[in-house]
Amino acid sequence: MKKFILTFFAWSLVVLVFAQSKPNINKNKKSVIQNVEANYKNLTDLSDKIWSYEEIAFQEKQSSAALAEYARNNGFKVTTGVGEIPTALVAEYGSGKPIIGILGEFDALPGLSQKTVPTKDPVHEGAPGHGCGHNLFGVASLGAAVAIKELIAAGKLKGTIRFYGTPAEEKFFGKLWMIRAGLFDDVDVVMDWHPSAETKANVQSSLALVDFMVEFTGQAAHASGDPWNGRSAGDAIEAYTHGINMYREHIKPTVRIHYHIQDAGKVVNVVPDYSRIWVRVRDTKRTGMQVVYDQVQKMAEGAAIITNTEHKVSLISGIHEVLVNRTGGAALHSNLEYLGKIDYTEAEQDFGKKIQKAVGKPEIGITSKIEPLEDTQEHPMGGSTDVGDVSFVAPTIRLSATTAPDGTPWHSWAVVACGGMSIGHKGMAYAAKALSMTMVDLFEKPELVKEVKKEFKERLGDYEYKAMIPEGPPPLNTGY
Repeated sequence: MKKFILTFFAWSLVVLVFAQSKPNINKNKKSVIQNVEANYKNLTDLSDKIWSYEEIAFQEKQSSAALAEYARNNGFKVTTGVGEIPTALVAEYGSGKPIIGILGEFDALPGLSQKTVPTKDPVHEGAPGHGCGHNLFGVASLGAAVAIKELIAAGKLKGTIRFYGTPAEEKFFGKLWMIRAGLFDDVDVVMDWHPSAETKANVQSSLALVDFMVEFTGQAAHASGDPWNGRSAGDAIEAYTHGINMYREHIKPTVRIHYHIQDAGKVVNVVPDYSRIWVRVRDTKRTGMQVVYDQVQKMAEGAAIITNTEHKVSLISGIHEVLVNRTGGAALHSNLEYLGKIDYTEAEQDFGKKIQKAVGKPEIGITSKIEPLEDTQEHPMGGSTDVGDVSFVAPTIRLSATTAPDGTPWHSWAVVACGGMSIGHKGMAYAAKALSMTMVDLFEKPELVKEVKKEFKERLGDYEYKAMIPEGPPPLNTGY
């Protein structure tokens, strides 16, 4: 009997310690979790629809319409075609302050069509696919917005919830035109997330970026009969890329330069009189990126001089690095600790291992843990996002949620496969819960909003934001 009492006492301590280590949540947070769970099938159905539409930048008509319809059916006031972009939308519910925004992307990438199988197998050969998980992104964000809307409608929260449907993140950076249209001018805090191979509050920045087109014009001639009468735009492209590649030795390790030759002539027996190349420059800071951008523009002029051609440089768009908000990140992290890790079935782990085998990565399956709140690096490496520009006009809290196994190459068929089945679905639902719980904090705690804004202002300093886009409408039909 004594042994039983001691054992019972020991287990009681374990239970008590566990209970004390897990953060408590209030009724509103429990409510948003329940709302996401109750709408899980609706959200996965919507995500799978967008996954199947396979629509690229500025062409996301069906995806945008599906998100707008879901928002309307859930009581939101929806405005479409905002920022001069037919597929951009804003869905809003409530009134007054605070105004909490949440971002939702939904564009696919060219050439990545893929079935929900762990080996490369396209649904439609050469068609687009969601290689960055954006079919999950917009839906999770809208799901979180709906959960908050229900609390506002019930009088349990006061303020405004606003969902931003933001197209063309993968190519032209649609948020830039939405910012220019003033759509973020009155928002207090913005929530954002992205599919990932790990789950954490994202307190790292991104790379600033500029996209531009260089065109060379010369004189056509017979490539054998009278090439001396030609001025080759093809030679200009070669000279230009050679200059860029020589320059790589003399740039900082944080810099990235990419290019895509889009036109360098049509046939071999004609000296080409036209050529075109798309160039992209990145760095961890907008200031560093600008220096390299200025230099590679000079190189275009040099290539034109040595080939006796004319050249034209056209800005497409440019984006800022992300302005991190650690105050918001810490609030989000506490909610991740409550939710805990995502649980996967044996079949899902097996799927993940097969994905890893197919792409030549260690077959360790899907990581299921909450990453600690990291230190913010001064010069992180990785990709770029137009969320960066949003973060320079409004405080932005960011989440990464697991939707694919460790080592999965992003922007690949492997991400598409996971995004159309249960691994992606679970990450999407998890993101919706974490985002909506953090928004509950923002609605309930004016002091948290105040502190988030204070950090934003301190990090921004005296920097005056200006979008890096040309005058006129978005490049909806450029053919780029």
